[in-house]
Amino acid sequence: MTAVREAVVLDPYDYGFQDDPYPTYAWLREHEPLHHNPELDLWALTRHADIADALRTEGTYSNSHGVAIEKSAWGPYAYKVMSILGMDPPRQKRLRSLVSRGFTPRRVHDLLPRIQELTDRYLGECLAKGSFDWIADFAGKLPMDVISELMGVPEEDRAEVRRQADIVVHREDGVYDVPPAGAEASLWMVSYFIEMVAQRRRRPTDDLTSALIQAEIDGERLDDDDVIAFLFLMVVAGNETTTKLLGHAVHHLTRRPAQHDLVFGGGGDSGRVALWVEETLRYDTSSQLLARYLLRDVELHGRVAPQGSKLLLCLGSANRDASVFERPDEFDITRSADELAPILSFGGGRHYCLGANLARLEARVALTALVERARSIEVDHDACRRVHSVNVRGFAMVPMTVEVR
Repeated sequence: MTAVREAVVLDPYDYGFQDDPYPTYAWLREHEPLHHNPELDLWALTRHADIADALRTEGTYSNSHGVAIEKSAWGPYAYKVMSILGMDPPRQKRLRSLVSRGFTPRRVHDLLPRIQELTDRYLGECLAKGSFDWIADFAGKLPMDVISELMGVPEEDRAEVRRQADIVVHREDGVYDVPPAGAEASLWMVSYFIEMVAQRRRRPTDDLTSALIQAEIDGERLDDDDVIAFLFLMVVAGNETTTKLLGHAVHHLTRRPAQHDLVFGGGGDSGRVALWVEETLRYDTSSQLLARYLLRDVELHGRVAPQGSKLLLCLGSANRDASVFERPDEFDITRSADELAPILSFGGGRHYCLGANLARLEARVALTALVERARSIEVDHDACRRVHSVNVRGFAMVPMTVEVR
């Protein structure tokens, strides 16, 4: 007699789920691709095709209540801290166009020498020690400094801004709303950016903050609240997710000696770095879950999620869908670029991540430098510690030892 496995419920607040969400995703993709958690009154999509369609579909899956499900973060005022991620067209389209005037591909490309300089500085300090915490000593510093350079945050303030950003995303086990510490950190960051914007209005500089203030389309400009919300989004989303990408990259590669040797063996093969980054984004993406508010009923797979529901798009599940990726639960940096092209790690449609190119650039520069300067890397996997967050997946600590070339 074949045993029937008990039905699975997706609880994004549960530490067990956060530690390893992939078995839950796999069960739901097969048995309940439009899932309902009745206790939380929360719906979820887990198949790649459904999520890709939801990201492109207008007028059904709304961003008007934000992308985070916690009570204090969810609602019609989510745009105040989530900027364009908490809006629908036409306002989202108008503000994204304005923001794009400041956050241009050229501005990102012009950061390359500085990204390389910062990488060389922090990696040099790590290699001199031999053993270090990859997150605290490198992966946490580099993205924060790059975002800060872009925005114009002074060097002396960056460690504190990053500390506050970490507090914003951290959640204790069983906490179903933004905790007081997270709320206080959010207020601290908003206050910090209020002062920074006021300074730029008095004395413009050559940074993103001034560019956002000055951006104009048909006589329309961003107001202070819009600029502040976008800066908040940049620090929390841009900094945190890139840090987690770099942590996952070394963690997963070092668990597979043959793949480690493909990259670091001999004189090192930096030509594999780009696919190493993309496979990391697929296998264990930093942004796992995005919330949507349903503007109409959604009927899929014999079930109906009613209008007004809160629904999760499980990006981490989409990237493990066997209908799109071969051997989806295997980490394999030899996958082709064509196979990796459909990953949904940066979302899609109108809300495709503005910082995707910057995140990829930072990761490629950082990991290329690591390959060129290290003969091998070893991670103490038992000592690694994960961040606990409803939306973001990654490590708070990755102890690492490096053998220098």
